[in-house]
This record gives sequence, C-alpha cells and structure tokens, in this order.
Amino acid sequence: MEQKQIINFGAGPAKLPQSVLLQAQKELLNYSGTGISVLEMSHRSSDFSKILNKTENLLRELLNIPDNYKVLFLQGGGSGQFSSVPLNLIGLQKDRCADYLVTGTWSAKAAKEAEKYGQINIVHPKLDSYMKIPDPSTWTLNSSASYVYYCCNETVHGVEFNFTPETNGVVLVCDMSSNFLSRPVDVSKFGLIFAGAQKNVGCAGVTVVIVREDLLGHALKECPIVLDYKVQAEMNSLYHTPPCFSIYIMALVLDWIKNNGGSAAMERLNKQKSSMIYDIINASNGFYVCPVDVTCQSRMNIPFRVGKKEGDDALEKAFLDGASKRGMISLKGHRSVGGIRASLYNAVTVEDTEALAAYMREFLKEYQ
Repeated sequence: MEQKQIINFGAGPAKLPQSVLLQAQKELLNYSGTGISVLEMSHRSSDFSKILNKTENLLRELLNIPDNYKVLFLQGGGSGQFSSVPLNLIGLQKDRCADYLVTGTWSAKAAKEAEKYGQINIVHPKLDSYMKIPDPSTWTLNSSASYVYYCCNETVHGVEFNFTPETNGVVLVCDMSSNFLSRPVDVSKFGLIFAGAQKNVGCAGVTVVIVREDLLGHALKECPIVLDYKVQAEMNSLYHTPPCFSIYIMALVLDWIKNNGGSAAMERLNKQKSSMIYDIINASNGFYVCPVDVTCQSRMNIPFRVGKKEGDDALEKAFLDGASKRGMISLKGHRSVGGIRASLYNAVTVEDTEALAAYMREFLKEYQ
C-alpha cells in the first residue's frame, strides 16, 4: 500500500529536508566507513571531532561569525538558556539587573526565570495580549543593566521582530530559536545569541550559543558548572558528553542550507511562503483572522482563527480534520491560544505551502 504524502507544519520539532533524512538513513549503521553509527561513537574520538568542527565551521561561514565569538553546542534547550543567560551575564554590572522585552510566551518565561538571579526590568508597559511589539519610543532602558534580552520570534503567538533593538551600548541577548538562519543576521550587534536546533537547523537535543569572548568568565558563583559558558568554551563543548547525533544532524542541515543559497536564499523563500498564507487570510473578508499586528507578523509561525475573530470551534475542527485527510499535520494552534498555526520553517517547501494555500481557498469556498 502506497504511503500517503505527509506535510509537517509543526512548530518544533519540525520538518527536516528529505535529503538530510536520507543521508542520515544511509549513514546510520556505518558512518563514513567507521563501521559504527554516530549514535554509538565516542565524543572524544577523532571522527566526532571532525563532525563537531565541521558543524562549527559551517555556522561561522553561514552567519559570518566574527573571530571574537565562541560557538557552543549545549543541552537543555532554549528553556535551559533562560537560566544560563542570567547565571552567566547578570553579574556583568554591579547592580545585577537586566532589561527584558516581553512580547510572548517564551520571553515571559525567560524573564520570570531570570528573576531568581537579579532585578529584572520589563522595559515597556505590560501588554494585555501578545499581538504587537511595543514601539521603542515607549521603552525605558536602564543604562546600568548587564544586558537587554528579547526573543526575536515568538513561536506561540506569531510575533516577529523585523528590526534589531538599539540598546545604547548595553549587551544585547537574543533568543533566535524559531527564526535562526531563516534570514541574514549581523552577529556583531549581539553579545549573545542562542537557538534550539529543532525548528530551522536540525532535530531536538542541541542548542547553539554564540557568545562574545569578553562576556565569558562572569558567571555567578552559584552557576552550575555545566551551564558555565567559559567552562564549555574552554572544553570546546566537551566538558561532558554533548548531544552527538543532534550535532551531526545539524551539520547535515547546515550543509543543505549552504547548498541552497545560504540565509539570504532562505529569507527570500520564507517571505514568499508566508506571503502566500497571509494573502489568503487578508482576502478572506474576515473568514480567516490573524490577530497579530501587520507590522510584526511572523514569517515562521502564522496563527489564525477560522470563521470569526475569536474562532469557531466547529469550523476549526473541520479545518483540521480536512487538513489531516490531505496529509497536512500539526496545524493545531498552541494549547494556550487555540485556533490554527502554520509553521513555515526553512525545510517547508514552496510546494508544501502551496498545498496548504490551495486547501485554505477550498475550505473558504465551501464554508464561507
């Protein structure tokens, strides 16, 4: 029986390029003539060192990472960095305080976690809902803050920054988990960038941290040693056993990004894909509704309601059922907001997006 073609619109873990999966399948039992799998390879072996170095070199090339930045491959996911960032950086200034922009679920969680380690200032008026980014003119930045933190794409609510915040010289920290390598980035504007791999650059298990060298060595005394960036940098991410297979998969995905034109090409495709879906929403006369302000609608995660602004439960269930029958999975919105969410990460193709767009037009015609 022929297997139905599946299109995965999941928010993460997310779709991987088919060529990456096939390469991993081919090498699973015998990696590069070693006779063993990467899954059983010693992290101290020369073969794994080559994988680790290749992954770092590809990242440096694709992001044009300056030489005075360290690249770390860590565990604990983005949520682990909610702790690691303040533990390593909040002591940079004697006041032990930090500024946070809270524009969605993940930056809110990060700010709450950071409160354990110092004084946290939310730089803008509290938002009633996460549908827009407060105008920078409303921000109150603290010149004595150790760092300014933001999440440049909020996966749950579909809010994305299309600019880099100006911090007047204060260290800028960014959670790029859900739009990492989806567009070019000037790394030199940041003190630290982190990103979980499982959306745009690999599978779950590894988190990339790109940190400027002068920010190392300032960890609080209570910082666990495995979370200390300086220790991990000195040990080349090998203080303890790293997520070897996840790093290997990341190398394959980075190769795929490079061979398909790099971050600039990803940006062009992501704009094309997201425009397809937003155009249908905007032309639906309110049948499909995206609640996010047009100035900060995400190219990665598009949340929308069906039937009316607050959503029609029966129509949304019918939409999801129909999508599933057509092989489109993981379109249900996050449990905290409901509705529908289409995640259009790098590996989601134009053809995948066209299939969703065609279904949305068909559903609109049938039910409006």
